[in-house]
Amino acid sequence: MPSTPEPGSGGRTAPSAAQGPPARRVSVERRGPVLVEGPVEITLDDGTTVRSDRFMVAVCTCRRSRTYPWCDTSHRARERAAPPPPGAGEAGGAGEADDGSER
Repeated sequence: MPSTPEPGSGGRTAPSAAQGPPARRVSVERRGPVLVEGPVEITLDDGTTVRSDRFMVAVCTCRRSRTYPWCDTSHRARERAAPPPPGAGEAGGAGEADDGSER
């Protein structure tokens, strides 16, 4: 029985169950990790293999992760805390008078 194209597949056909194991679902996030339905095994550049038995695995694509090849959200933009408003934290400061001169 021939395979039929999946909607939104651009005419590509999906493999039938008789052709092999079911395909893994992979989602590519813009500016983020690749999400793979687990469990997965990944072979790294040095030939070592790592495995995750989780039902969904986030694979790092930015290489900033401290837990590479797993994503730890290091790709997210870091926002600095807003600077304190002028005069905040100056009231009652030890060692300084209100006019900025030392006591």
